[in-house]
Amino acid sequence: MKQVIVYSTPTCHFCHMAKEYFDQQKVAYESFDVASDMEKRKEMMAKSGQLGVPVILIGDQVIVGFDKPRIDKALGL
Repeated sequence: MKQVIVYSTPTCHFCHMAKEYFDQQKVAYESFDVASDMEKRKEMMAKSGQLGVPVILIGDQVIVGFDKPRIDKALGL
């Protein structure tokens, strides 16, 4: 299984949807709150080029937003 990282904020509806989807699919992920963790916010911006969340890393792929078809393709679902 590829490593999955979710950069999110506590108030982001799409962030919650993405995490719920990973839970439903039994996909392990690491989550970082970029509202409170400035280092992770900088890391996210360096990888995605923007501040919008969620930013999802699946292996070496960067997916901005809760784009279920791209997530499924990246995970091979």
